[in-house]
Parts: sequence; C-alpha cells; structure tokens
Amino acid sequence: MSDKKCSGPLLIQGKLVDAERMKADSCYLRGSITEDLNNGLTGGFNGDNFFLIRFHGMYQQDDRDLRAERAEQKLDAKHAMMLRCRLPGGVITPEQWLAIDRFAEKNTLYGSIRLTNRQTFQFHGILKNNLKLAHKILSNIGLDSLGTANDVNRNVLCSSNPMESGLHQEVYEYAKKISEHLLPRTRAYAEIWLDQKRAATTDSEPILGKTYLPRKFKTTFVVPPHNEVDLHANDMNFIAIAEKGVLAGFNLLVGGGLSIDHSDKTTYPRTASDFGYFSKNNTLKVAEAVVSTQRDWGNRTNRKNAKTRYTLERVGLHVFKSEVERRSGVTFQPMRHYDLTTRGDRFGWVYGADCKWNLTLFIENGRILDYPDRPLKTGVAEIAKIHKGFFRLTANQNLMVSGVADTVKEKIETVARLYGLMGNTSHQRENSMACVSFPTCPLAMAEAERILPKFVTHVENIMRKYGVGDEYIVLRITGCPNGCARALLAEIGLIGRSPGRYNMYLGGNRIGTRIPRIYQKNISIEDALKILDQLIYQWSNSRTIDEGFGDFTIRTGLIKPILDPAQDFWK
Repeated sequence: MSDKKCSGPLLIQGKLVDAERMKADSCYLRGSITEDLNNGLTGGFNGDNFFLIRFHGMYQQDDRDLRAERAEQKLDAKHAMMLRCRLPGGVITPEQWLAIDRFAEKNTLYGSIRLTNRQTFQFHGILKNNLKLAHKILSNIGLDSLGTANDVNRNVLCSSNPMESGLHQEVYEYAKKISEHLLPRTRAYAEIWLDQKRAATTDSEPILGKTYLPRKFKTTFVVPPHNEVDLHANDMNFIAIAEKGVLAGFNLLVGGGLSIDHSDKTTYPRTASDFGYFSKNNTLKVAEAVVSTQRDWGNRTNRKNAKTRYTLERVGLHVFKSEVERRSGVTFQPMRHYDLTTRGDRFGWVYGADCKWNLTLFIENGRILDYPDRPLKTGVAEIAKIHKGFFRLTANQNLMVSGVADTVKEKIETVARLYGLMGNTSHQRENSMACVSFPTCPLAMAEAERILPKFVTHVENIMRKYGVGDEYIVLRITGCPNGCARALLAEIGLIGRSPGRYNMYLGGNRIGTRIPRIYQKNISIEDALKILDQLIYQWSNSRTIDEGFGDFTIRTGLIKPILDPAQDFWK
C-alpha cells in the first residue's frame, strides 16, 4: 500500500481540520520538536509541537490546582509532561519495572507510576529537560512510547489469563506482532529522543499514510470467556477461537468506541460489530486492511466524527467489511461461537497451566505510590527484586505477578502483605474504576480519581445496609466524556460535566456488552448517592437469583435498553 488516499463518494468532502494540516507539515512527525526541546525560556511545547509530541507518547499538562494562582501572579502555567509507555499485552519484566521505578522516584514531580486501563503505565510530571532521559531509559530496557497517543494504533490490549496460559501466550504473541506491524515507520522518534542520525532514505508510511489516521485507533485481543479488556470500547477486536486448547483463529469485531461530547448529539458510543471468523495465519493482513480502510475512508473534516465507528455507520457495515475482505484477500467465515462471562480481574493466587502461580494485586485507581499507611511503590519494587517471572498490567489498572515458582510463592505473599498490596478488599471496590482527571488532565471537567475511594466507601455502606455487601456493581467515574475509564460500558457510570456535577448512566451489564442510558443529568455526588441508595434497595429486594444491577434496571423498566446508539442514545 502507498501513502496515496482513495477518492470517491465514500470520502467526506469539505475543509480538512487543522490537525490534518499539522500532520502533513510535520515532516513525518518531526515538526520543530528538537528546537522546542532546546528552548529554555518555556517549560512547554509551542504551536504544532504541542500536538505532535502526542505521536511520541506524551501529553503536555499542568497542575490545574495551581493554574488560577499562577495566572494571578502573571506566571506561565507549570508545564510538565505525561509519558505513556508502549507495552502490548501489559507484560513487563521485574528488571524493567525497577528501572521505571527509579526514574519515577527521581525525575517526576509526583513520584508515582500510574497503571492505566490501556494495560500500560504512565509517568506524570516529567519536566521538559528530563524528557530525553525518560526516553533513553525506556530504550535501554527495551521499551518505548511510540504510538501510544494521537492518530495511530494505540497500545494493544490482550487478556491476562493465567488459567489458560498456553493459549494466552500464543494470543499475546499476536498482540505483540500487531503492535509492531502497525507502528509508525518514521524515524522521528529515534532521531529526536535517542539522538540517532537521520537516515538518507525517503520517509514513507505504507500502512498509516503520510497524514496518519483520522483519529486514534484501539485494538484488543480477547481470550473468552473473560472480557477484562472491554472489547466493545475499541475499534478492532480479535476474539481467540481455540480448537482442542490450541489457537485456530479469531472472530473479528470492528467499530466499538465510547467517547461523546455533552453538547454534540452527532457523537454517541457504539459496541463493536461482528465481521466474521478467519484463520490465525491471516491476522496481520486482516488488521492492516481494517486500519487502511479507516485511514482512507475516515472523516478528516470533523475530528468528533472521525473514529472507526462513525465510518462504519456512514458507509455501512457490509460495505466496510467487503472492502476489508478485498484489501486483505481474506473472505470471512461465519462467526464462531464464544461466551463472555466476566470482565473483572481474578485477585489472589491462581495456578496456571505452566505449573506456576499468578498473583493479581488490587491497585486502587492504578496509582502506585508510597502512601503513609501503604507503601505500595516500595512493595512492588521489593517483589521485583526477588521475582524471576513477569509482571502483567491488567486493563482494569491492577498488577499481576506472573510465573511465580513454588519456592518463592510464600516470600512474595509476605512482601505483598507487609506493604499493603494484599488485604481485605470488597468486590465492589475491585470492580470500580476512575480516570486520572484533576489535577493533571487538561480535559477534566470534574473530579474522578481523587473522589473514587470515598465514593466507593459510601456505596459499600449502602450495599451492606441492604444485605448485598458481598455483591458488586460495575462502577466507573470519568472526569469528562472522552471515555478513558469506560463509564459507558458500566452498570453505573458517572461522567463529569462541570466541577462537582455529573451525568449518571445506568443499564450496562457485568460482561461489558451493553451501553447504559442517561438516568439523571447534572447531579452532585451527594445526589448520586441518594439515588443509588434507593436503587440498590430496590435491587436487593426485587432481583432474581444472581441478577446483576444493570440487568435489574433493564428488566424492571427503570431504564430502557439502547438498541441503536446512533438513533436513540440521546433520547
């Protein structure tokens, strides 16, 4: 394939958004980033570079708690960078972990490591003069941050499934292959951050194109029956189909996504559509065909409607699928049967098919930091010093110590308990999640991470009061409607719209295959808890056996199911 785009009626006609101009003028993502790095007069990046650094895995942020105060003092915002690592499948070695632990401690403003629901980690608060050091440290340990943000294929998710580790390992290998295959080919990252000389070859992007994708693109690999990656939140999803315990091929689902705009009713969430089954040997060809079709047909005149789900709705499922078949040379077979039964992590010890143990540790909000009563960061580092297997970061912001031999199992558990990494955590807390939000996210409209722990405590108390304290409700809080904590696949989703105010969504299900509908608009946290007190009381009294909260709200008519999000999400 070449950089040349196709033309015709399937393309949106009109003025391109400025992001397209920035990509076209960037000299394959170089821009003038190097000049900005050498500019000591500001702690941030200027003009197009503010946008371009995202392709290199960074976002420019500032401490919003200090923004107003600094403005009053006529000072610039206190700029610092968030850097997100590329870590397909979330697998990292103990040696790599210790290196990022040391960097976070010495070279970030907050000293923490943030596990994300994109199955990787983020550094928050890197000053501009430490950025090259960050990238070089990652490179020295075999990691990078290329393509973890902006209009490319993001970090590839993969089920963390120690109960079927043989199958999981093969699926994980495909996740790594896809991650590498869909990376930008430009040498800009190596030149800017690793000081490599520019090669005297002509730049080209045979898969992504000179102006890359119209918007971000997300990919997952799922090993049924567990849906811990929330496949319906993603553009392209490969569901592993095994025969006699061995991977045979994948079902492909395309066009999922959750981000919306409170003021724009042309935006809506969407679950991914079935395309069909294909042999595992065709995985790279199929993936490339899906990405290139979205590259050529996606909307470049309106970024709010540029994601794959909108392309699919505009051109039609059959037309998009037929084009993928044409480009890949693969004809999809009917979908193979699969079941999804859970999407949460399985905490504690699980014995794997490789005759080794796997310990999943609950990390609230994914924030690994030494708290006064729980020195989590030190605890993980101490485990890393004695562990000879891997760490697996989960898509629910938790940490798995994977491949533990019998000889060190007791020692690792002792360390985990000593440092507060293991304890009595409710099922409700384990199934609650929030995005970063304030103070560092520039898009935040309301609190999320900082209010989640106390909010969950209140929900726990309500559930105990009504005799369902051992149950759980999938609960998500996001500071804005961009979907980072996947609230629009939750049984209860709170989405921030202004400081202290949220829209409440109800009606998702436990396995993550149904989009919730708005139940109350513009409410406070206190209002939300009053509403939940009433609803949880009704659920506890009137539910059927093992009926989840979301299913209860649908069955009893408290909320109407969304059958066609493009038509009735906003009704």
